[in-house]
Parts: sequence; structure tokens; C-alpha cells
Amino acid sequence: MLTLPGAKSAAASAVRGGHFRFNWPLLAAATLALSGCMPATTSVAGADPADPAAKAARLDYRSTVAPYTSLRPAAPAPWRERNDAVTPQPKQDR
Repeated sequence: MLTLPGAKSAAASAVRGGHFRFNWPLLAAATLALSGCMPATTSVAGADPADPAAKAARLDYRSTVAPYTSLRPAAPAPWRERNDAVTPQPKQDR
């Protein structure tokens, strides 16, 4: 099994009642260096959404089918005449 060279001795000393030696200045330096990677906080562009007294835009009803107009003919035409009007005429030269 692969282990880090110092891990075995640190675990053995912790079992024997010894204290694990921790490098606090190294932790502080790493924390300070990584804090520069944090994004800057910015304020919300609008009102706070968690504020119940915040003003909101008014909602108006707009029908999605309002501009629809029916394109059906007023009276249906007989289907046989409509079918005969669109069928191709047979060729006479055969």
C-alpha cells in the first residue's frame, strides 16, 4: 500500500498519545493567499427579493390567442366539385 512518508509516523504518534504537530503559520499563509481568489461581493441590481415591502412590476393579462381569426369558409363547399377542380386533367395524346 502506498502512503506518504510522514503519514505513518504521524499516525503512530497520535496513537501513542503524542500530539500531531500542525504548522499554523503555513495554514494562515495559505488562507491569506486563497482569500485573494474569492470573487468580490456585489450588491443586487434591483430590490432585494427577500424584502416583502419591495415594489414589483405590475402583471397585466395578455391573451395568447387574441389575434387569432378563423380562416374557415362560412359555408362548406361540396367536396366532389372541389376535388374535381384540383385533380390533374388526363392527357389526350395517348
